[in-house]
Formats: sequence, structure tokens, C-alpha cells
Amino acid sequence: MPGSKPLDEYRAKRDPARTREPVPPPDAPLPRGDGRTFVIQEHHARALHWDLRLERDGVLVSWAVPKGLPQEPGTNHLAVHTEDHPMEYATFEGEIAAGEYGAGHMTVWDRGTYETVKWSDREVQVVLHGERVDGRYVLFRTRGRGGGARDDGRSWMVHRMDPPTRTDWTPLPELVRPMAAVPGELPGDDAAWAFEMKWDGVRAVAYVDGGRVRLMSRNDLDVTRSYPEVAGLGEQLGSVQAVLDGELVTFDQRGAPDFGRLQQRMHVADPAVARRLAQSVPVVYLLFDVLHLDGRPTVDLPYDERRRLLEDLGLAGRSWQTPPAFDGPGAAILAASAENGLEGVLAKRRTSPYRPGRRSPDWVKVKHVRMQEVVLAGWKPGKGARAETLGALVLGVPDGDGVLRPAGGVGTGFTRRALDDLLRRLAPLETATSPFVDRLPAAETRDVHWVRPELVGEVAFAGWTSDGRLRHPSWRGLRPDKDPRDVVREA
Repeated sequence: MPGSKPLDEYRAKRDPARTREPVPPPDAPLPRGDGRTFVIQEHHARALHWDLRLERDGVLVSWAVPKGLPQEPGTNHLAVHTEDHPMEYATFEGEIAAGEYGAGHMTVWDRGTYETVKWSDREVQVVLHGERVDGRYVLFRTRGRGGGARDDGRSWMVHRMDPPTRTDWTPLPELVRPMAAVPGELPGDDAAWAFEMKWDGVRAVAYVDGGRVRLMSRNDLDVTRSYPEVAGLGEQLGSVQAVLDGELVTFDQRGAPDFGRLQQRMHVADPAVARRLAQSVPVVYLLFDVLHLDGRPTVDLPYDERRRLLEDLGLAGRSWQTPPAFDGPGAAILAASAENGLEGVLAKRRTSPYRPGRRSPDWVKVKHVRMQEVVLAGWKPGKGARAETLGALVLGVPDGDGVLRPAGGVGTGFTRRALDDLLRRLAPLETATSPFVDRLPAAETRDVHWVRPELVGEVAFAGWTSDGRLRHPSWRGLRPDKDPRDVVREA
């Protein structure tokens, strides 16, 4: 703008009486440095981002980078060109007051010097020499916001041009399937095992990059939108890249896990509904493993080392926690889990690596109550008070060859809400034929509405009969995080 001074836009957005940021007076001369200073500040404002600032002609030319600078070539990150900042801002850290422009906490993430390769109105190429960032980057202008033809001058991208300095650096993986435990008894050698409480919830792997969290279920479904309260985990990790393993759990008024309450959160895809439910039925993401950390896969490290890395992250917040692991004795930990209304314990071999997607005897789950995942094969109409709805579910469990075998039925443990929800989900799956290869007695097939075996549920039960049926099963709920192919008979 004709007649404007370099920092006029910066001053117009700030009140020196309210902000701790440096606001030089309009008549102050611009400092003259060596023109090589750069700083990256981590800015926990309304949305976490990083501010890249390059000294140029006595000011800091600035870009807001929502996901931070990319660490590998071939990846472009959005960079929004913002107003020039005064040179004094290169050392600024602290709180920007609420109500002020950019309100939030600011820290210096990295600083150093840079070399200019190219500088024009549309492209800036620099080589950064910092403590955390070292490499050649290019910033280039793109079209205006919304993809229109008008160029507003603010929309840029940033790209790393050379390989990472660290030769062992690997990108964050797209998918790491969770390791599973085998059912069993407490191991005899306490010293070789660590013990964790078993949480009655839904397994989820968190991928954290640029302060953003993506949650994936055991059956490879993105469930991020269903649990918005976990997003704050990314804010706490900031620039740390990580893949974390954990369990999404809801608690009752006594502080014990409540799987029934969790059912209200497991099928929600609408973000507005999920945000509303997060207030009334909050979840806590309980973290127990780290699978990738700042460019290094950790799955091949022994459990004890992975556990140390996880605890060093210090992850704790309203909606995420890192529960402790215990040295034993295992029998005492198991007794404590019962006293606290928990499901049981997990014993994990201290020397074992993480085996993605595998069920391994290096992890042993010991439960107080027997539970079994089941595949829904059909349903029978109700009678009496339940004449208008579902009376019982017909259940199956795959054998060792993946063939679905009949496992009996369950008619207790349902709420009316659960019955109505089950009918709604089963109706589109109805089919004319039984999904079992076994020929069933007439008493078991009478009045059955067969369905395609696509839904997984869970029951508590007393044991198995000699012909493979569940004894005294009680319904616990659907498991949308499980795939029918992953269901196995519990020993």
C-alpha cells in the first residue's frame, strides 16, 4: 500500500497495552542484522501451528505452517503467508492474552541461520541450519483460498528438497495393525513379565503428525470423528511424530470401565453428535505402547524399552492417560484388578518385540469373567413383552480353518435400545439360507431369520458345552471394531 511502513500491518493487529509481544513504535528504525536469522515458533493458538520466520530487509518474513515443515522430500505442507514481524520477535516466547490476535502460547521450536538460494514474489528457496531443522526448503505460492483463479498472495506450500539429515529416518506409517494377546493363566516367572490392567473398551491405534491425531480401529476403520476429545493428544505432542497403541474406555460413576456406556459412542459418525456425546459420555484414551517415534519404528524394540519411550512422553490429559505397568507379583496385580472392578490383567514379556497384526503368547490376557467374541448369524422374534422386537440372537464362532460353526444363542443382557438398534442393523443383512455348513437341529432353526455373517458382538459366558455351544451367555454389545475373520474361540 502506498505510504505504508513495513510493520504497519503487524502493529494494526496488536495493542501494546494488552500483548507481551514486541511492538516497536512506528518511528523506530528497522534493525540491520546479517540477514541470515531464522526462527520457527510453535504456536498453540486456536489451532496448533508452527510459524516460520526468515530475516529479510530488517523484518521477519513469516509463514504459518499448520503441520510444520515436512521432514521428507515429496511431501508438500500448506504455508500461509502472514504479516511481517519485527526482528525482536525472533526470541519471543510466552502467552498472548485471550482476545488478542493469535491468542495462545508461543515457544521457540528452533532457531539458527539460513542461506538464500532464490527469493522472488512467488518462490523462496533457502537452506536452513538449525538445531532441529537442517536442510534445503522451497516455499512457493499457489492459487488463492478455495482454489479460485484470484491469487491473494497468502496461500503458499513448503517442500523439502533434499533427503533428511538423519539416515535412519523413516516416514510415519499409514497403518500398523495392533498386536493381540492370547487367553491364558498367569505366567509362573514374574521377573520376566510386566503386568498391565486390562481395560474393557475399544482398541485404537493413534497416528500423530503435525499435532493432528488420526484414530484407527482394529478392523482398519478411521474412527477419529467419533472421539473428538482425543484431538488434544496431538496438541500435547506438538511436533512429535508418533504411532501409539491404546484403548478407548468410558467410566461409570465409581470409576470402573463401563462397556455398556461406550456402546453409545461406537457407532457415531456425525461430528456434531460426537461432540455432544463427548460432553455426556466422555471417553479416555488409555495408552500402553509406542510403535513409531520421530522417524524411527520401535516395533522391534523390547517391551521394556518401548515402555520407557512411552513414559518419557509424559502423556496425560483430561481425555488421555498413560496407566502404569507393574512388576508383579502377578497374582497381587490380578487381585487388585478384581478389587477395582476391572476385567483382568495383561502379562507382557519384557523382552518381546511388538508383533503387528499377530496374536502372540508374548502377551497373555487373564480375565476374571469369561468373554467371547461372536459372529451374528441370525435372530429369532421375541415373545410376550418382547413380541414386537428381537427375542434372541443366533451366534457363530469360526473354527481354526475359518469355517463358521454354530455357538448357540443369547437372549439376555439386552436393553430395549440395544434390541431396536440390532434389528435396524440386521434387517438389511437378512438372507434365505443359513451361514453355517453344519446341519442344525430343527429346534435351533425354528423361526430364525438368517443374516449374512458380517456383524461381530461380545458375550459373557460360563463355559462351553460338549457340542460347542456357549453356556449361559449374556449379551454385552456389538463390536464394530472387530472383523468376523478375526474372531477366535477363547480357550
